[in-house]
Amino acid sequence: MLIKDLKDPRLRGITLTGVTMGDDLRRGRVFFSHIEGRAKAEAAIAGFRSAGGFIRREIGRALGLRYTPELDFEFDPGPERAARIGELLRDAREKP
Repeated sequence: MLIKDLKDPRLRGITLTGVTMGDDLRRGRVFFSHIEGRAKAEAAIAGFRSAGGFIRREIGRALGLRYTPELDFEFDPGPERAARIGELLRDAREKP
């Protein structure tokens, strides 16, 4: 859906990294990373908020839930942090 149906340029370069749902399935948190890191996170969140109704409608259709959950979008710094750790480890190996 993100690639094919959402045309918002603020959502280009994102990867969904995880979802957590409340026990009653009425609220969910969607975690994402961005290819350009934290610098584009706020714009991506604004893009998600703008497309929120469309995303909820599509999820409701696909899953057939009685209630379509409210979704909160949150930047996940994990991939960015992992890349930085990888960089530091490579640099440490290269130094004598």
